[in-house]
Amino acid sequence: MTPSQSFEFEKVLSGKRILVTGHTGFSGSWACLWLTQLGARVAGYALPPEQTPALYEAVGAAQGIDSSFGDICDFDALTQLFERFRPDAVLHLAAQPLVRRSYREPLSTFAVNAMGTANVLEAARATVGDCAIVCVTTDKVYRNNEWAWPYRENDPLGGKDPYSASKAAAEMIIDSYRASFGSVDGAGLAIATARGGNIIGGGDWSEDRLIPDFVRAVVQGKRLTLRYPEATRPWQHVLALVQGYLMLLAGLCTEPVQYARAWNLGPEDRRNFTVRTVMELLTENWAQPDVEYMQEPLPEAGALALDSSLARNALGWTPPWDTRRVVAETAKWYREYYDAPDRARDISLKQLDGWRADLANAKG
Repeated sequence: MTPSQSFEFEKVLSGKRILVTGHTGFSGSWACLWLTQLGARVAGYALPPEQTPALYEAVGAAQGIDSSFGDICDFDALTQLFERFRPDAVLHLAAQPLVRRSYREPLSTFAVNAMGTANVLEAARATVGDCAIVCVTTDKVYRNNEWAWPYRENDPLGGKDPYSASKAAAEMIIDSYRASFGSVDGAGLAIATARGGNIIGGGDWSEDRLIPDFVRAVVQGKRLTLRYPEATRPWQHVLALVQGYLMLLAGLCTEPVQYARAWNLGPEDRRNFTVRTVMELLTENWAQPDVEYMQEPLPEAGALALDSSLARNALGWTPPWDTRRVVAETAKWYREYYDAPDRARDISLKQLDGWRADLANAKG
């Protein structure tokens, strides 16, 4: 698979047996929708959704897949699933993804994000042996120096908060498995990591995230509390990240050695948007909530950007929507959902079809 053939990733994955961990989450639900649409045979393993509403239930993401509820830290249950399903490929999304929760629950954050990743890799090694695996980490794995230029894949890893540190630890575990059990002549584990930025899009109702907090403020008439409003982030649509994950899976299935490495997946916009700016764009596309600013937020990175030239040049990853379009489409999803919640699946599939059409047109 070369950049000029990159849209062929759907054909590569069609018919493949693909296990998605964390399939009940925000990204996992969108990934399952896309994979089932392109004809993959999908199994999911995750805890039940922890909030209501949940995208997984709203869109019926379990339709057409082999769905199991379980803890990523339960190695025996995970191994049994691998033995039964025998996946060709794994998209590992299961995680504790919230920075502020990691301050409250550091031990469980390390257990899920670091040892949970080790469990997935070891279950694959001990059962199927030959497997393509994309482990999703985060842009926050880098040692953040608060500098003006974007981070590249070979920059030092780090992390002051438990969430970032747990994901950096997961990267080290992955490097060890890649070096020790990596694919040689098509045999072994072909492992890539995907380091994405702040994901937004329709159907996210998580705690302590800007878009869900904005949605709750609009729908419930609550005050929106903004922390660190001038922080810049690489905002991008969930479908941009899912597209990257699926392209990496396809690459690992065809040329495992070439694609088994770390990849940054960040937006192409030359400037990152601040929290305040994204809130203003949401307001333009939907409604104006009551806003207050947190005076003493927990420490978070103030500036963070990714250099994704490797993914664009070597993988051919080119998401079709810019940040303003991403925010507008996100607001549109929520507007349509709250007008007709029973149409969530149709709304989501329509947006997915629009993304795929724009992607195909961009490829020319």
